[in-house]
Amino acid sequence: MSRWSWQSRLSGSFLILVALAAVFAPWVAPYSFETQNTFNALALPDPHHWMGTDRLGRDLFSRVIYGARVSLSVGVFTTLFAMWIGTVYGAVSGYVGGRVDNVMMRIVDVVFALPDLLMIILITVLLGRGAWGIFLALTLVSWVTVARLVRGEVLRIKEYTYVEAARALGASHRRILLREIAPNLLGLLIVTLSFRIPVAILAESTLSFIGLGISPPFSSWGTLANDGWKAIKFYPHLIFFPSLAIFLTILSFNFLGEGLRDRLDPKGG
Repeated sequence: MSRWSWQSRLSGSFLILVALAAVFAPWVAPYSFETQNTFNALALPDPHHWMGTDRLGRDLFSRVIYGARVSLSVGVFTTLFAMWIGTVYGAVSGYVGGRVDNVMMRIVDVVFALPDLLMIILITVLLGRGAWGIFLALTLVSWVTVARLVRGEVLRIKEYTYVEAARALGASHRRILLREIAPNLLGLLIVTLSFRIPVAILAESTLSFIGLGISPPFSSWGTLANDGWKAIKFYPHLIFFPSLAIFLTILSFNFLGEGLRDRLDPKGG
């Protein structure tokens, strides 16, 4: 088992810091995320407003902190739910095999063949803007990747000697799946989780950037970047800081995922 690289340690520390700032936003943020002060609108970064203010005079640093709540929540919870669906689906498909596996995988192939962004936009438009629509849209297009990974791993694990022995001793299918196969999927699932969360964060940011994301007064990093884009020529700080938050968070998750893969899934490294 390899040691944690400095990139993984630094990334983990950064993500913990961001998560704590999001959870304790009312105490960490120096200002309210919705308090307006038009007399101080579009101020450049200074000691009082570290990231400047937006067109309504709201403190951008505070809004980035509160935006982390939305972006991280959407990324984490949609990924967890998608992984739950994909894990159950893929495990059943791989374990049962035969015609059942063939039919289930053809369904996965159909969903996988559809353009993700197009499907997300379509579902979001049908369900309406807001966290609930984004949650369902991202979940419905994300589970297929997990299902494929889990199905392939189950196909491999179920041929192991100890699984064959459990089957020969009369263990039920449920017991074999939960006691013999599921524990061996844990490493794969943790690594997959660390790589899928940034994908969900980026997808939510993209939706919010094009105007299909979180509705005001709440905002995510993508919403803040959209607001900043409108004034990028004269006030580039409005888009720089939200975009930097997205970039550093996604980069940190990827470095952390690499570290987790080296420790928990060496054959994948």
